[in-house]
Amino acid sequence: MKSFYYLLALVGIVVLTGCGGSKSAVAQNVEIDIDVPCSGPEFQTNKEYFRASAMGLSTDMATAKKKANITARSEIAGAISSRLKVVTDNYASSYQRGEQEEAKSRFQELARSVVDQQLEGVRVICEKTRKDTTSGNYKVYVSLELSGKDIMEAMTARIKSDDKLRIDFECEKFEKVFEEEMAKAAQ
Repeated sequence: MKSFYYLLALVGIVVLTGCGGSKSAVAQNVEIDIDVPCSGPEFQTNKEYFRASAMGLSTDMATAKKKANITARSEIAGAISSRLKVVTDNYASSYQRGEQEEAKSRFQELARSVVDQQLEGVRVICEKTRKDTTSGNYKVYVSLELSGKDIMEAMTARIKSDDKLRIDFECEKFEKVFEEEMAKAAQ
């Protein structure tokens, strides 16, 4: 009799678990729009400004803000360095004569120095802070910008103050190439 009850209990369990309804074998793909603060076309590099947006996440609000700022500054520095390399290459191939490699190397070293110095002039154009009440984490969204004109002026001033670079680079032509490259960034 005991075995009959065991068998009945087993059948009952099978029936109950089997009657849970059919489960979909394929999970449904659901897409949702996500609104990311401090992002979008108005926060992207254009012909006047180098821009970058970033997000920092931490349980400490100040740390989240620092993370966002460091990431955005790094992105701006990378974009400026990349753009200045293109400007240097285009300028050198179009206008420069003589010792191109030495002048390009000196110029790129000068560009790194100017970028480091000019990053102090970065301006916050958007900052939003959110807190996830479930995890307790803070998310700080930030968008920064730096004037392309300020970079060009700093580069021109440094070129003019360096005797060797002043000979190798014609500032007006350099500025023209720089402006052309900034216009390309806006496209």
